[in-house]
Formats: sequence, C-alpha cells, structure tokens
Amino acid sequence: MAEPVLLNDQPDERHVLRRAAPYLRPHRRALVVAVAVGLADSAALVAVAPLVGRATDALLADDRTGLLCAAGALLALAVVQLGLARAGELLLAKAGENVVRTLRERCVENLASAPLRFLESHRTGELLRRTTSEVAALASFVRMHLRNIISAVATLVFTLVVLFGYSWQLALVQLVVFVPPALLVMRWFRKDAPGAFGGKAAAEATVAATFTETLTVREALQSARGLPGWMRRFGRENSVAVGAARRAIRVENRIDLVSLVEGLAMVALLLVGGWSVSRDAISVGTVVVFILASRNLFDSFSDISQLVGHVQTARTGLARLLDLLSASDRAREGEPEAEERPGLALRGALDCEAVGYSYRDGTEVLGGVTLSFAVGDRVGVVGETGSGKTTLSKLLCGLYTPDRGAVRFAGVDLKEIPEAELRRRVVLVPQEVRMVTGTVADNLELVRSTPTRADMERAVEELGLGDWIRDLGGLDAEVGVRGGRLSAGERQIVGLLRAALADPAVLVLDEATADIDPVTAERLEHALDGMSADRTLIVIAHRPATIARLPRVVALENGRVVKQMAHAR
Repeated sequence: MAEPVLLNDQPDERHVLRRAAPYLRPHRRALVVAVAVGLADSAALVAVAPLVGRATDALLADDRTGLLCAAGALLALAVVQLGLARAGELLLAKAGENVVRTLRERCVENLASAPLRFLESHRTGELLRRTTSEVAALASFVRMHLRNIISAVATLVFTLVVLFGYSWQLALVQLVVFVPPALLVMRWFRKDAPGAFGGKAAAEATVAATFTETLTVREALQSARGLPGWMRRFGRENSVAVGAARRAIRVENRIDLVSLVEGLAMVALLLVGGWSVSRDAISVGTVVVFILASRNLFDSFSDISQLVGHVQTARTGLARLLDLLSASDRAREGEPEAEERPGLALRGALDCEAVGYSYRDGTEVLGGVTLSFAVGDRVGVVGETGSGKTTLSKLLCGLYTPDRGAVRFAGVDLKEIPEAELRRRVVLVPQEVRMVTGTVADNLELVRSTPTRADMERAVEELGLGDWIRDLGGLDAEVGVRGGRLSAGERQIVGLLRAALADPAVLVLDEATADIDPVTAERLEHALDGMSADRTLIVIAHRPATIARLPRVVALENGRVVKQMAHAR
C-alpha cells in the first residue's frame, strides 16, 4: 500500500520566495511598478539630508541665494515624496493582496480536488489553519508591513550611497562602530528564529485542530461526561502553545539591543565629525548631512530589526502554505491520470475484481472482493461494523484506488476515467450528508450540472417527495447552519435529491437509513423506489426494512464476500 502524502509540521523555510515564484509570476508587472514607486519614495526621503546640508553651508557662508534654492528644493521634494508614498502604499497593497488571493484560491482548489486519502490523513483543524489563519497572517503582513520592509531596505542602501559620497572616512567610522555589533545581534536572532516561530505555528495549529474536534465531538463529551479529560488534553496542548509563544517573544526581543549600538555609533560620529571640522577636513554641512543621514540609517536598520519578527512569521506562514500546495499537488500526481474517453457509455455494469485495500501496511480492510452489478441492478450490502462496507462503497465510486485488483465501469477501469466523467456515472450518498448554510435550493445547487429551479422541482416530484418539501416550506426553506434545522434523515433526503439531479448510472448509498426515525426512513425508501429503472442502486444498510426492498443482498465479513443471495421483496 502506498503511504499517503503528509504535511510537514515545520516545513523547510529556505528559498521560500523562489518556491513562491510561480504564484508571483502572474502579478510581476504590478509588483515591479509598485516596488519602483517605493524606491523613488525612499530616494526622495534620503535626498532631504543633502539638501539640509547644502542649506547649512549656504547659511554659514551668508549665501542667501543658495539658502533659498535649497529651501525651495526641500519644499518641492516634500510634496513629491508625499505623493510617492501614497501611490507606493496603494500599488504595493493591491499587488500583494492579489498574490494572497492567488494563494488562497489555489489552496481551496487543491483541497477540493485532493484525493480522499490525503484529506483523511490530516486533522481538519490543521488543514483549516493553513488555508485560513496562515493566509490571513500573510494578508496582514502585506497590508501592514511589506511596504515598510521595502522602504527600510531601500532607505538603508540609498543612505549608504550618500554617506560614502560625502566622506568615505566618516562613513567607514560609522559602519565599523555600528554594523558589526548590529549584525551579531541579528545573527543571534536568526539562529533561533526559524525553530522558535516554526514551533509556535505548529503548536498553535495543534490547538486549532483540537478545538475543531471539540465542536465535532461535543455531543459525546456532554453525554459521556468526558469534558474533564478532554480539557486536560486541551490544557496540555495550550501550555505547549504558550511556551512556544514565550520562546518566540524572547527570541524577538533580542533585536532591541540594536538601539544600544545606535547610541554608540552616534557618539562616535559626533566626536570624529567635530574633530574633522576643527581641522577643516570637512564642512559643518557635511557633519549635518551625516547626522541626519545616520538617523535615516539607524531608523532603517531599527525598522528592519523590528520587522524581522513579522517577516519571520510571514516566512513561516508562506512556507506552510507552500508545503500544503506542494503536498496536495503530490497527492494528486500520485493518482493515475485518466485520459479523455469521449466514447464511454452513460450506462453500464459496475464490476470489481479481486479488489484489495489497506489503510495501513499489514492491515487489510478488503481482501479479494469480486462483485458485479448489472445495469438497473438493486443490491443491498450488509455486514457487521468493520466488515469493510464503507471502504467498498468508496472504492466503487472511485474515491479510493484499490491497492490490488480493479473496479470497472462499462468494462473501463475507474482509474482510466476522467474525474468529471466518473462523477457523471457513479455517485455516493454518504451516511453523513454535508450541507451548507442557506436554503434547500442552495444545497441542491451543489451539483456539477448546476440544476435549474425546474430541474429541482421535477426531481422532487419524481421521487415522490412533494409533500415533504411543502411541509418543509418549499425549496426556499432555510436549513440552518450546516443543515442544523434538518434531521439526519432529512439531510439524507437532500443528498438523494442531489444524486437524482446528477443523474448517475450508479448510485451508492452508505447507511442512508441508519440512525434515522422510521417515518423518514420509509419516505427515503419510497424515494429510492422512484429512481429510474435503468439506474443501478447499491445500498449499504443495517435496517431490515431497507434490505427487504432489494432483490439481491451481498454479505461482507472481515473484508470478504461470504454470501450472495436473492432476497424477495
């Protein structure tokens, strides 16, 4: 059995931008324009220091014309810089949000089309966090911090150019006093940052997954009074998350030491600059330029150091998103790629031959199952819990791929039928029908063919469900959050109506009448009787009244067919 593709709790964060390049490529023009405007904004900001230095020298030389020119240039620069800052912020935010949108849509598309084995191998909360919280954090970074990062880096580079242009000796003093200690601080931060922030994200994902499962098992926790034990587990995981968050904060606080380094560098600048002016090596205006530009230098480095934590969080989130996309892509690539089969019959027999399947190596759920379902066949599948009935239903629908043997429709292996074509021919109604918040009609529209209102009404009448839908309040009746206003049986009826609208050749029902009241179960059984005669029905059921309606019954035991018998209605 091939092992399912699994997500990495702490994915590799190296070369994360290179791996994200395919998702950036469609937006490269907008990103280039936004970055160019941001660079122009930074250049205008850095140009202030040289203009103030020139004004200082003009003032000391009693050059009124030079002073007025410098003041006019400063005023014009302030206006231009204001416009560039506004435009750069808007352009970068728009381009960044479009990139995030691309990632979000790709995540949804990948998960919606991922193999069932991949989805079932992960906790719902983990997948939910990566497609919601990680994307939201990335979007927040784009809106609040991305422009600041670009501006700080550009200002840092442009400021260094200005400083070396005025006095390379004084610039070297600044760099020697400031850069090595600051880099040591940053290196200390980066040493533990990936583990600290990655551990924090993984711990929070575990808490989110457990919280999601709390909602899923809430009834069991209340009825069996298992809440204290569950809360102890949640408390342990929450403690781990708090510890991971504290570690991340301690690592992030290391960068505050850069402020101390800034103070030492400014003292060195004033001492060396004053000494150079006294020797007429440089002008007072040059010292003013260095003081103002150094302020830009320190502020930029400080901004970068303060934003490093946000960058690391965004980098971790992006790595986890890319890991999800990569893993879901690999899971889909692991599925056989079917070629188009335009001549495939709309109706045909469904056969499985020597089918075997395992969820884990060495634990076979189905072993050597061979069955044939002719066109229009009505077959019940029975067996004790754990006998392999649900696994068989998913194999018959192509949701699982057999580890050995084959399942064929009209003589064609399901692996060779494109997904869209297979879903037109074989449909599964699971025991727990998933619904969305909205009306009955909203839920019936969750069919590939997007049925019209007339199609829905026709399906209701064909299945003899007119009275039921009218009692419910019609197709526009609200079903509540995830169908909460409907009973389990009524949700099954909605699932059956969806299947009828899809008009498959084969309809598989997995425990459709289990755990529902007798009245609704009988209504569901009558609706099954209303299915067209050329549609194959495979019904997995425990309810004797449901089985009694079917002319043939297949019995499973320990993953093998132990009996096939005709069953009089």
